[in-house]
Amino acid sequence: MSDTRFRKGQSGNPRGRPKKRRPHNSAFDIIFDKRLTVTQNGKERELTIDEALELQTYQAALKGSRMAIRKVLKMIEKREAALAKTHRPEARAITTEAHYTSDNADEAMRLLGIADDDPEFGCKRLKLHAWATQAALSRPGRRKLSRQSVDNIKLFTFDAEMLRWPRGRIE
Repeated sequence: MSDTRFRKGQSGNPRGRPKKRRPHNSAFDIIFDKRLTVTQNGKERELTIDEALELQTYQAALKGSRMAIRKVLKMIEKREAALAKTHRPEARAITTEAHYTSDNADEAMRLLGIADDDPEFGCKRLKLHAWATQAALSRPGRRKLSRQSVDNIKLFTFDAEMLRWPRGRIE
């Protein structure tokens, strides 16, 4: 066993761990870290290069530069998105109540013009208008209809003689 590359207890890297490299700073990073002294309305104040460029862009936008206006709009969008993330509105509890009755569905079909009261039965039964029944019959991929189903459809449809029955779907 003496012919192995490393002796027991000895590190595989005798020089040790390599030193960390300095983070790569671009010329822009170095420039943007600098600060400028700007005189604005007779007062001096210190700005970063980034802030000074934004200020120049705002001024150019106010003078009518289309490219500057687009840039300002993008800056506004970014600011609004950042604010929306930090200042989310409080969630409010909303209580809902639902009452399900056949009367609600019947009234909805009346309002939408899908069905009306059957004059033979007064307000006790609804009859569908032919266009609504035709829309249901024309849907693709439906199963075959028995003779009993066809008779029921005709019974509960106004102007049932106007219906066009799908080929091959009636038993």
